[in-house]
Amino acid sequence: MPTPAERTTESPLTRRLLIVISLLVFSTAGTIHFQTPLLGQLAAEFNATPAAVGWIPTLTFAGFFCGTLFLVPLGDRIDKRPLMLVQMSALIVALLAMAAAPSLTVAAAASFMIGTCCGLSQHAIPLVSELARPDERGRVVGTVLSGVFTGLLYARVMSGQIAERFSWRWSYLVGAAIIFVVGVLAFAVLPPVPPKTRLPYLKLLRSVGDLFIAHRRIRHPSAVQFCTGLCYGGFWATMAGMLLTVHGYGPAVAGLIGIPGAAGILVARPAGRWMDRHGIAPVVTAGISLIIAAQVVFGFALASIAFLIVGVAMLDCGLRATLVANQTAVTNAAPDARSRATTIFTSHMWGGNAAGAAIASIAYAHWGWYAVCALGVMAASTALVVARVTNRP
Repeated sequence: MPTPAERTTESPLTRRLLIVISLLVFSTAGTIHFQTPLLGQLAAEFNATPAAVGWIPTLTFAGFFCGTLFLVPLGDRIDKRPLMLVQMSALIVALLAMAAAPSLTVAAAASFMIGTCCGLSQHAIPLVSELARPDERGRVVGTVLSGVFTGLLYARVMSGQIAERFSWRWSYLVGAAIIFVVGVLAFAVLPPVPPKTRLPYLKLLRSVGDLFIAHRRIRHPSAVQFCTGLCYGGFWATMAGMLLTVHGYGPAVAGLIGIPGAAGILVARPAGRWMDRHGIAPVVTAGISLIIAAQVVFGFALASIAFLIVGVAMLDCGLRATLVANQTAVTNAAPDARSRATTIFTSHMWGGNAAGAAIASIAYAHWGWYAVCALGVMAASTALVVARVTNRP
């Protein structure tokens, strides 16, 4: 429990700064999901099979994994402010390259670069954890993650609507313009953040492995998040194809399917408070149980799209609650290495997303939608077993 001194100390994390950081992660995090409702349109334009177009989400998630592994640790080594601004500029370039892609190969390469550069939230979470008071960290992390979740939802809806009326290419152009505007605000408001270590880059990367070995409170939440990432990546990589082939709905409807995920945004802050009061175990157990239930509901989506809508709400609520609890625990585990701890956690999560997208795309192409749902149940059940065993007092 926080001491009275901790509760009364003024936080350097001002309301204006928290709003700008939330806008920053809102505008950048969603770029990883621009392609979600567009895969059917991409496949049609480039005359690609579902398995071939599955490389777009697979490489996007893989790029995020690489960016997390090789760029996020730099947040402990250099000032986060210039690091975030440079990464934001590179993301704008990658989005413009995707908008101009003449072939599926070029689009896949650009999607990899988008994934590599879009992880600004992985710098923002250690930043706000450092600036916030101990008694408000769960709530603040939940607030920033709410910005991430809202950005993911907005990206799916926006890209689908724009693609339906104009072209999938315009989705990326509009995204680049929004990030440019937010980047101007971030340049004016983001504070300098002194580095935590002077380790050379290669030793900094090696220290990530040392941190993984040394901290159980980092390893175990990361393993759980990898398993839930399999469910997440697998569902969103195949959902648009299923909607198009089974129900005849295009990218606009595929984008609107993300709206029920707004329910997940509403649980982020309460999950952070619940985590602060009662620990990680009950939050994670409840979240994974919802994910398992969502996979079962998805099994009925071939009969009616209503089951897909209900399942998305359940999936996002379960994922967001689990993520907030695990992310808060990981950033608290190593105060002097928050960026490297975030590297471990996020590489597990998005590595799971990439693996889930690849496995589910192949499973869907060969065995259909029920195979995707079965994979989700198995992955979430594994996460629940790991969480129950490792989170025992």
